[in-house]
Amino acid sequence: MAAAKTETIRTAVADLLPEHTADEKDVLAPEQPVTLDMPGKVADFLRSADLEPAERAALDQGATVRRGRGYTLRMTAVPAVHRQLLDRCQPLDGGQGLPAVPAQHKARREYENRVNAHEAPA
Repeated sequence: MAAAKTETIRTAVADLLPEHTADEKDVLAPEQPVTLDMPGKVADFLRSADLEPAERAALDQGATVRRGRGYTLRMTAVPAVHRQLLDRCQPLDGGQGLPAVPAQHKARREYENRVNAHEAPA
């Protein structure tokens, strides 16, 4: 009975204000920021790249964590920004006239694995 009343009210509102109504299932939840570790070799490459403001802000706000001789950048950003940064570091795989450096290629793969693991369905 309550479901029928709710549907009736929703239909009445939709008839009166069609531009201000939306089905709950049509509304997407905003992406929540996630913290991922980016290898230092990837961070170093991206610091010299031409980035969008959101990408640059996420990179600049990351915390450096020392790891032996290198470091990791612990970054918090929405998954879309992590994906964009990953796309920007594709040259580390070689190609586009650049030689592939094994350590950089491995670092990019590690970051890709972290981004993909987060995006994988639970």
